[in-house]
Amino acid sequence: MTAKFLVHFALLVLVGLISACGAPAATAPTSEKYLEPGAQVYEEPAAPAAEYESAPAEEGLAAPAPHSAPDNDPADDMFFKDYGVNPMVDVEDDNLSTFALDVDTGSYTVARSYVMDGNIPPTDAVRVEEFINYFEQGYPFPPERRAFGIHIDGAPSPFAQTERYEMMRVGIQGYEVPEDERKDVSLTFVIDVSGSMDMDNRLELVKRSLELLVERLGRRDRVSIVVYGSDARVVLEPTPGDEQDIILRAIRRLRPEGSTNAEAGLRLGYQMASEAFNSEAINRVVLCSDGVANVGATGAGSIWEEIERYAREGITLTSIGFGMDNYNDVLMEQLADNGDGFYAYVDDIKEAERLFVDDLTSTLQVIAMNAKVQVEFNPEVVARYRLVGYENRDVADEDFRENDVDAGEIGAGHSVTALYEIKLYPEAEGRIATVFLRWQDPDTGEVVELSSDFNANEMERDFEDADPYFQWTVIVAEYAEVLRDSYWARESSFGDVLVEARRVADELIRDPDVEEFVELVRKANRLDD
Repeated sequence: MTAKFLVHFALLVLVGLISACGAPAATAPTSEKYLEPGAQVYEEPAAPAAEYESAPAEEGLAAPAPHSAPDNDPADDMFFKDYGVNPMVDVEDDNLSTFALDVDTGSYTVARSYVMDGNIPPTDAVRVEEFINYFEQGYPFPPERRAFGIHIDGAPSPFAQTERYEMMRVGIQGYEVPEDERKDVSLTFVIDVSGSMDMDNRLELVKRSLELLVERLGRRDRVSIVVYGSDARVVLEPTPGDEQDIILRAIRRLRPEGSTNAEAGLRLGYQMASEAFNSEAINRVVLCSDGVANVGATGAGSIWEEIERYAREGITLTSIGFGMDNYNDVLMEQLADNGDGFYAYVDDIKEAERLFVDDLTSTLQVIAMNAKVQVEFNPEVVARYRLVGYENRDVADEDFRENDVDAGEIGAGHSVTALYEIKLYPEAEGRIATVFLRWQDPDTGEVVELSSDFNANEMERDFEDADPYFQWTVIVAEYAEVLRDSYWARESSFGDVLVEARRVADELIRDPDVEEFVELVRKANRLDD
């Protein structure tokens, strides 16, 4: 996260607030809620022209406003960022695609909340990779003594296009750590108890969520709790995980209070985590908030550098978002990125159970740091390609083997998937691409690299003949593309997605996430009429 981006984000928030209030462009907001006193507004220079083919402006692809509200609702304080849509790239110009792996899922659950509440989400709220990675992918676990396996498959796209494109799925599957073998944890909960959290789907849901997590901890684990409203304070010193009555009592006593000084809460939380640091354990700060910060500094030159420094010292950050109608998705996601952790959004107790009960070990234990993927396309077989999603996870091709370049983190048992849209030459044969995976072992510091080839004869001829999980991934991605008004989905609709989703759901029976997704698409299709 650069200082340049953060200052630019402050400008975007300012513009959004002015627009939402209907004020003239030259009028500054009267509230000090979003800008620090004396903050300087910086206007970023215009971006250079795109190097590769991108969606033409005449197709109605102007960037959405940085401050978006649900349709038919009054403008509210929901903050998202438009990262754009990846272009189609000619392989002759650039045959390498490089990105940091991402296991965040917050975008999917935020969008789900919008649709379930009867609204189409803002286009900026949709990050396609977080939709894809929410779902089971069906990859086999890697062989014993292997940290990761690479899985690649493909088939033609089933969605309307003017010319035939293939979809290629690149899957990374991490090894699974049984819960009884996971490392001990030293957790510091940093909990937002400000007035904006005074709702059942915020502080009360935080409390119920953390109760689920605490009930899974043991005597060798440690828990600390810091809360922040107008200021920050410790409500629970480091306590053994089997002292559940003490921990739960501290959680259940939490009450909303004051303004939102996120900076003070994070500083004190990291201080507590440092004091409770256990070199043999997982050391993690768990931030629970709606992301709204109206007191203290959360911009460049404030808490960000500290979060990055603590991450280098082994204290990572998980940010968990709660609440709608007044929520800062950008801040919560980027805090986790800077803290070498992941970002999730909890919209109901079922999602809390998924995160803190079903996926507890993968939620807590990191098995790979700075994980990056580079896909090398064969220019004799592939004419052009597009990475679907991962717009804010781009890594320069030349930095793939630079070990000091920060990338993504992967938890035990996690799978990570990327989807490519590719155009093959007619009658193409031979190697389509080579996928390289590079990561750092969090225990030994060793950097490891794996690779795997994908050939034209491995590409299925018909979409319906492909692995059902592959089909499901393509369907989920198309839903996200339609939601965000992607140029590349201009010939698709929610109705098209619904037809395919219903068909493949019959092959993925007894998966409640799949059943729920079909209902979401049905609702979105009805809302779009």
